[in-house]
Amino acid sequence: MSSSITLYCRPGYEKECGAEIQDRAASIDIFGYFTFDKNQGLVTFNVYQADDAERVIQKVRLSSLVFTRQWFVTLASQVALPDYNRVEAIIEALGSEWQYADLRMEMPDTNEGKELSKFCRKLAVPLRQAMRQHNMLTKKGDTDGAILHAYFHSGKEVTLGYSYANNSSEHAMGIMRLKFPNQSPSRSTLKLDEAFLTFVEKDERDTRVTSGMKAVDLGASPGGWTYQLVRRGMMVSSVDNGPMAESLMETGQVKHFQMDGYKFTPNKPQIHWLEKKLSNGQMVPVPDQTPIDWMVCDIIDKPQRSAKLIIDWMQKGWCRECIVNLKLPMSKKFETIKELLAKIREEIGDFCKVQAKHLYYDRDEITVHVRYVVKRENNR
Repeated sequence: MSSSITLYCRPGYEKECGAEIQDRAASIDIFGYFTFDKNQGLVTFNVYQADDAERVIQKVRLSSLVFTRQWFVTLASQVALPDYNRVEAIIEALGSEWQYADLRMEMPDTNEGKELSKFCRKLAVPLRQAMRQHNMLTKKGDTDGAILHAYFHSGKEVTLGYSYANNSSEHAMGIMRLKFPNQSPSRSTLKLDEAFLTFVEKDERDTRVTSGMKAVDLGASPGGWTYQLVRRGMMVSSVDNGPMAESLMETGQVKHFQMDGYKFTPNKPQIHWLEKKLSNGQMVPVPDQTPIDWMVCDIIDKPQRSAKLIIDWMQKGWCRECIVNLKLPMSKKFETIKELLAKIREEIGDFCKVQAKHLYYDRDEITVHVRYVVKRENNR
């Protein structure tokens, strides 16, 4: 069995990615150390017991990791590839033990890595053919098995490993690539688009992110996040001292409040509270009716202040769900985020679900999503 896990993250955040997986593995009594090459977006987590790598990817949910985009159990590390017969070298390194449901040809998320994409596309076809000939690929349409990852460091070196389809990213390299809409007034719009697609399950988007809902965008100017709310048919209160794009104001769906987003409160909120009993017997307050469906915020400020904003809005029942970006400090990024997420969960209680991710379109921030999960039947 393998004694390491390979993880992808944003280049420059290898230390945070490694610290997080080390911390989470230790929480289930699995110990190890991590290594990385700076600014390559690649981390190797080395464990001490042969089957511990497998145990980690079975017991820890990838979606619960903030800094990891994708991962796999390492089968063969840095396999040397000859100038010819590269496919044969990969097949030999894989052995004949496993069958795979899919093949992912991957490379570093760097400028040098981009140059490898053409090479990988050309090699993918003969590699798939060879795997089928050796009965190493399952029938087409099988999406439940193991995924083979071939991570090319260069045209002469590859690392091979596997993940499970039910606990890995559906996107190559864990990257959701979105097209920038020309109608948006800023590129920050892609952050919220990716957040909706990441945190709202596909089969629930028609009910949780839909036309007619009410939303608040704090720190909205010039309107990159408001654009995503408007295009989904929501009525938006956009809060910022700065101006909003005229194209958004002309939709009739936006009301602009010129003030500090941290100081905004919904106008005379009419909130009805229920008490719900959780499975552990705890009684918790849950808003039956709230004036706001979504609160979103991308204000550049200390992460502690934005974390408090989340706590205030959810404790007071001012919104059903929120998406807020926490700007990362210069140092102790992982430690700060771990502490703030723990505080949010502690302050809000068990009646909310808290998720966080360093999304592809984020830079020096992470995106936090919170929603009420205990609610009245037939409630939206």
